[in-house]
Amino acid sequence: MALKDTFYISHGSPTLSIDESIVARKFLQSWKKDVYGEKPKSILIISGHWDTTVPTVNVIQKNNDTIYDFYGFPKPMYQLKYPAPGAPDLAKRVKELLKNSGINRVDEDKKRGLDHGAWVPLMLMYPEADIPVCQLSVQSGMDGTYHYNIGKALAPLKDEGVLIIGSGSAVHNLGAINPRGGVAPWALEFDNWLKDALLDGRYEDVNRYEQKAPHARKAHPHPDHFYPLHVAIGAAGGNSKAKLIHSSIEMGTLSYASYQFTSHSN
Repeated sequence: MALKDTFYISHGSPTLSIDESIVARKFLQSWKKDVYGEKPKSILIISGHWDTTVPTVNVIQKNNDTIYDFYGFPKPMYQLKYPAPGAPDLAKRVKELLKNSGINRVDEDKKRGLDHGAWVPLMLMYPEADIPVCQLSVQSGMDGTYHYNIGKALAPLKDEGVLIIGSGSAVHNLGAINPRGGVAPWALEFDNWLKDALLDGRYEDVNRYEQKAPHARKAHPHPDHFYPLHVAIGAAGGNSKAKLIHSSIEMGTLSYASYQFTSHSN
């Protein structure tokens, strides 16, 4: 079953896992009904919470462990589990495609499960945890174009029934969060710039967002939560059409904007 779509999901705060008041939670819970009804053969997720020097895949033979890579949050969050099966064959295929594209070294991690950038959204989207999941890391020492090209190399996976999801946050500056204030103008400006650039198909501008976007450094002091977007765009292909599938900003600056990229052959 060939798939035509890739996605970028903004996962925002880890409390998305339990907080019913977060608007994006309802969006993710309605995923199969309202957003994407096809059931993929497996899922490749690129999370901003796994940052390595070289691309790395988790090669898990049985079920993925649930990683609680957040601190000082309510106790029930540490009792949640998302034991999706690993996808070792997919991991090997990712490695093969990346090496064929000219990346010399791709590492394997045979122990690492799913971090909260992966399991929190997937738990809401596919609560049965019955679809095999492989995770791929980002390289924050590289740039947007590099991650776009990683996505491009992975594009054949769509024809093999693999759903490719980038998971980050469209605006991610934890130092500027203001739970009691309104939406920060700079955050809204960056969020709107991104929406316009994506919907207009200006992917090259998004690849070079540091030079092109307003408040780029403030919106992303570290690029780890933005690069999964570049992978999703690259995997959809240069002719893909972007669609905004969710938009909300919480705590003043944390954007949950999420996008679908549908490839077109011509």
